[in-house]
Amino acid sequence: MCGKFTQMASWREVHEFSNLFAARVDDEVRTFTPMRAVPVVHLDRNGERVITLMNWGFTDRRGDGRRTPKHMHARGETVHKLWTFTDGFHARRGITFAKTFNEGREVPLAYEDGQRTGKSWTQQWTIRHKEGRPAIIGVIYDEFDVARGAEYEFVQVTVPANLLISAITDRMPLLLEGDNDIALWLGEWRAPIEEVMALIRTREFSSDWEWMSKIRRRNHRGPKTIAERLQYLSRL
Repeated sequence: MCGKFTQMASWREVHEFSNLFAARVDDEVRTFTPMRAVPVVHLDRNGERVITLMNWGFTDRRGDGRRTPKHMHARGETVHKLWTFTDGFHARRGITFAKTFNEGREVPLAYEDGQRTGKSWTQQWTIRHKEGRPAIIGVIYDEFDVARGAEYEFVQVTVPANLLISAITDRMPLLLEGDNDIALWLGEWRAPIEEVMALIRTREFSSDWEWMSKIRRRNHRGPKTIAERLQYLSRL
């Protein structure tokens, strides 16, 4: 499942992408903790779209500021009923946008004679839209206060991997597409929870997506087309 993704490097770019979602940046809720803070689009108490910096991962939320991550992802099949996630799913859904996201696969290392060394390395695959459009990832979040002021944490919702990613790992982020998906997921439309659940589905990749992988050979990158990628993965 997704363990890393990239976003815009500056708040100027964040503003540009936020215009896609008719959101405004709310600088008053910035909170910095040891975990990476990520801009998340969600609805405020007035039902308006805002962007809030939230830390990726639900933690133990210690009041002294030292945090241990407990959950980075929530499985889409059970997010609506597990105690840890159900309240966030029903009341606090958001989206984050990524230029790229990564999936990794453990590859065993071997000596020249083919004998395995007992060690492995993680081969990273980077996925992105060819035209640079952001990938919209569905998340749930929580707001809490442990005598340090309001703090925010989020987890990515995941789904079973599509055909391409299943050759690498068994999970992938929940990807939303289009204004209707975003409005329904954020809660702007009053709809039965079953309609929200219907958004939690695996999306296959079209030719609009591009893949790259760094391979342990100098000046070489893995094939980019879906057909080439499947052929390459079948040989690993």
